[in-house]
Amino acid sequence: MRKTIEPNLRLIKDYLGSSDIFSIPEYQRKYSWTTKECDKLWQDIDDFANAGGEDPYFFGTIIADCSERNKLNIIDGQQRTTTFLLFCKALQLVLSDILANFKEDEDSSTLKRGLTNSLDLVLRILYKADDETVENILDDWDSVEKPVILENKSINEEFKDEFHKILSAKNFDIAEKSVHRFYKKQKDNKYTGFFKNFKSFYEKLEKLDKDEINKIAKCFLGKCQVVEIRSWDIEQAIAMFNSLNSTGMPLDDSDIISAQLYANANDDKEKFNSIWENLVETTNNLEQRKIVNLSGILQEYMYIQRAKDGLEDVNMLGARKYYLDAKKELLKDPVSLSSNFLKIAYIWEEIKENSIIKLLLKFNENAKFFLISYLFKFEKLEQKEVENIAVYLLRLFVILDIVETGYSSSNFKSFLFRQNVNFVKENYSFEKLNNELNEHINNFKEDDLRERILSYDNNQLVFLNEFLYAKSHNLKFNFNDSVNIEHIMPASGKNKTSIQEDAKMSNEDFSFYVNCLGNKILLEEDVNKSISNAWFKTKKQSTIKEKKGYKDSKYHIASALVNYESDQWTKDDIEKANEKVADRIIKFLFDKK
Repeated sequence: MRKTIEPNLRLIKDYLGSSDIFSIPEYQRKYSWTTKECDKLWQDIDDFANAGGEDPYFFGTIIADCSERNKLNIIDGQQRTTTFLLFCKALQLVLSDILANFKEDEDSSTLKRGLTNSLDLVLRILYKADDETVENILDDWDSVEKPVILENKSINEEFKDEFHKILSAKNFDIAEKSVHRFYKKQKDNKYTGFFKNFKSFYEKLEKLDKDEINKIAKCFLGKCQVVEIRSWDIEQAIAMFNSLNSTGMPLDDSDIISAQLYANANDDKEKFNSIWENLVETTNNLEQRKIVNLSGILQEYMYIQRAKDGLEDVNMLGARKYYLDAKKELLKDPVSLSSNFLKIAYIWEEIKENSIIKLLLKFNENAKFFLISYLFKFEKLEQKEVENIAVYLLRLFVILDIVETGYSSSNFKSFLFRQNVNFVKENYSFEKLNNELNEHINNFKEDDLRERILSYDNNQLVFLNEFLYAKSHNLKFNFNDSVNIEHIMPASGKNKTSIQEDAKMSNEDFSFYVNCLGNKILLEEDVNKSISNAWFKTKKQSTIKEKKGYKDSKYHIASALVNYESDQWTKDDIEKANEKVADRIIKFLFDKK
């Protein structure tokens, strides 16, 4: 009888040096290790090397499916395997540099031999090299074709060729120039996890002297071990993937669910893979913008499905339990389910720059679930529908921000779960929804909300005030990520004492009024920095030593202050502005025309 499982305790050099090609299957998660996990790996290796122990160091279990000839399909351990190889590449570059500049004497021959042996071993691992190939690589790097030793077929991985670009590079600079850079990201954040982790190892190794590197290389390759479990049964392998995760990162709900969908795709695997890869690419872009990730989209569809089933219960299952247990029939049609996930991602792509949506999400992330439930029913999104539901939810979540009650109270979460059942109904008019919201909001006392607004000292309502001011004057509303909250009467700075004295305010009064909504506006970061903590007259003037002022702002309240009737901004001015803010917000909340 053919064996189905074969466990082996193997040194890292033997595991990585296998003649088989490592392969990341379609259903696996993307490469997710960060420099935090790599730092821990490095520290483990460094501590073990410096301890001088003779016993091997154990790095956990690797589970691989061997049902394909000459391939190790990694089921559990892909994060570590990928990282081990990135570490080997960093080690190869540093060893090559050291040996190219090695100054030999009688006492260093043993050290050079040890470094040379380690480089030889790493080259054999990274390039499946024999003796002749190793010699060719050392003599002429560019003349030797670099084989793919790890192929990434994961439908969750957007940057499948990043790993090979790094391994194929002759030196660090070439590797850096060849890899992907994220738009507008700074420093190391502009790189993928592959390059960030490789760079982290390379920089650590570069700081070591020859003896330390020799010790690290010999320890990692010749004294560290993994348990490699090979399976020749693909179904058994997937079952192990779903139930086991040895010393790697915990699996996300999306990892488990995508694996199950892949297993269920059968004859539709190609179509499912195409949809899922599109989904991953779209959500990765959305995640970079801090809008939504793949797990979030799975949750949002769960809200839609629960609402379609008429469930108003606020007690939610986790996504994994919902899809794998409570609603497991959804997983039987992977193409349909993944298409629905992709539709949600496309909705986010379409609405992500909408100014009212951006404003809504400043108040509460839970708004996302109900926003998508409503918009999902439309085959084609209309601007009117997007703004209708955004304003609807905004009114409720603004009240939540003002009052002291939490989201979980019946006035908010319970109400929204009941309404969500109506959100997903195609023939349920928005007018009816809005009337139900008006009726619900009338349960709040207008005077109480107004009093809270007048003493409000947080910043979310500053954004709302700008939106409402723009709306009342038929002006375009938008804000960017670099917007600042400007205190018209400065809250700090060298002029604070003089301004406080001119305003004839005690410390207690000043602390209250300076943080009132009537003293806060939106302002571009560069304008805010330019005027800093200047006097009100200075801020509104047209030219002050080429500095920018309110005149240069695209925010409407700031530009309107340029024509303010007084050159002073006092306690009375703040009180008047505060009353206007309260009037705008109350009118908005209670839907007063």
